[in-house]
Parts: sequence; structure tokens; C-alpha cells
Amino acid sequence: MGSGATTAWNYTKTGLLMAALTAVLILLGGVIGGSTGLIVMVVVAVVFNGAMYWMSGPMALRMSRAVPVTPEQAPELHAMVERLAARSGCPKPGVYVTPGQQANAFACGRNPAHAAIAVTEGIQHLLTARELEGVVAHEMAHIRNRDILIASVAAMSAGAIAAVANWLQFSLIFGGGDDDDALGGIGALIAMIVAPIAATMIQLAISRGREYEADRTGAQLMGETEPLACALEKLQAGAERIPMDPNPATAQMYIVNPFASFHGRGITKLFSTHPPMDERVRRLRAMGPVVATPAREVLQ
Repeated sequence: MGSGATTAWNYTKTGLLMAALTAVLILLGGVIGGSTGLIVMVVVAVVFNGAMYWMSGPMALRMSRAVPVTPEQAPELHAMVERLAARSGCPKPGVYVTPGQQANAFACGRNPAHAAIAVTEGIQHLLTARELEGVVAHEMAHIRNRDILIASVAAMSAGAIAAVANWLQFSLIFGGGDDDDALGGIGALIAMIVAPIAATMIQLAISRGREYEADRTGAQLMGETEPLACALEKLQAGAERIPMDPNPATAQMYIVNPFASFHGRGITKLFSTHPPMDERVRRLRAMGPVVATPAREVLQ
């Protein structure tokens, strides 16, 4: 699939994701508050969809407690980002660091001109410079492939539905609901159960294939596969050893599943937001020698 077709498909998926969120919110409003709740949630959904497009990137950074770092604070990291941005043809994204010792990273934003790459404090201690550059190349690939909008929107959507579920809990505890609610407390209880499931399904709707494609594109930006392959192996092993406590809504944005220590075995793999790590590494090493992508004209 060419870059133009990939971009169009990602925008289509983003639209479908927003439509799904609208449907879930309106349905919850109707179940909880009858016709009044339905009207309220229609208004909320319209406002929220607009906010998701413009604010999903900054919200994802805020949810992850990411802070910007300057070239003086992280010169090597900034040099990597600038070098890979030039090769990808993207403007240099913002550079952020998130707290925590688990080694991980993600990219977010609505388009290449409004993008950011965030790495954890732990990743800078675990990986060699070349391996870290492989991770940055993977995240830059997400930016170039226009994956970041749908990933950021998915994180914000899942967070919104989780917030609705929390509100429902308080509604039941304090006797919420109105006389127009056909199902009353039973409806609220059902909605409270369904809302987190809907949030999980939204995250699973983000194609795992985008990780394979970002691995491939990242290796091309690097000019070799081994740094990223080695980095992925180290990151997976580290995630299984060192727990991380990010906002669950942002889990699918990270290069490796931040909850790997809890979801690494058995049936839980079916609900993982990431493809199997051994398959990602296998595909990278099967690529063989690659030629570094030359610098491109900067896209806006």
C-alpha cells in the first residue's frame, strides 16, 4: 500500500473510530437518562469529537505525564530525532521524557507538523545509542505513516469511555438516574459493565499491522534492522520485569505493551494491543540488508 493510500485509510479509520465513540456515548446516555440523557450525550459527543482531533496529542502527553526536554538537556536524543526526521521528510517533532524505569516510547499528535516523540527515563539507561536510535526510527515511522492521529484519538476515546464507566459507579452509589430511564439501575449497571469492554475493543480496533509496518519503515530509516530488533528484545524483557503504571487508555501507543508483566501469557495474549514480539523480531531480521532512506523534502 502506497503512502497516499495508507494516509487515506488511516483517516478513514479515524472517522470510523469517532463514529463508534459517538454511538457508544449516545447509547450510554439513552440507557442512563432516557431521552434527556440521549440529548445530553449527543451534544457531548459532538464537542468531544472536535476536541479529539485538535487536542488528542497534547492530552496523550498529559495522560502519560510527559515533559518536554531541550537540546541542552538531551543533546543525543535531539540529534537522533532531528536526523531521522530529515530522512523521513517530516518536521522535527517535539521531544519528551516520561517518568518511570520501564524502557518504552511512543509518538502522538494529529499530523507530522504537530507530532511528538516521548521516551521513558528507563529506556535511556537500558539501550545502546544505536538501539535507542532504532526505537526513535520506529516512532518516526508512525509519524510518517500517519498512524499517530488514530492512535492518539483511540487513547482519548478509551479514556473518555472509562470516565463514563467511573461516573456510572458514582451514579449507582448515590442513586443517580431519572424517571425517564426505562431500565433504571439495571440499565446503569449493564452500561457500567459494557463501557470498559467498549474501551478495550476500541484499543483492539487499532490494527496490529501498523506496528509491523512501523518496524519495517523504521529499519529503512536506520539503514539496518539489527539495532531495532535488539532493542525490541531488550524492551520486551524489561517490560516483563519492571512494572509500569501508565493510564490504561494510552497502552496501545507504546512501542511495547507496558503491561507485559500482566498480559504476557495464556488467553490474555488475545486481548493484547500489540502483536507478538517474537514475530516482530523475526520479520525484522528476515528483511535482510536494507539501504538507509535518503533525506526527503519536508512534509507539512
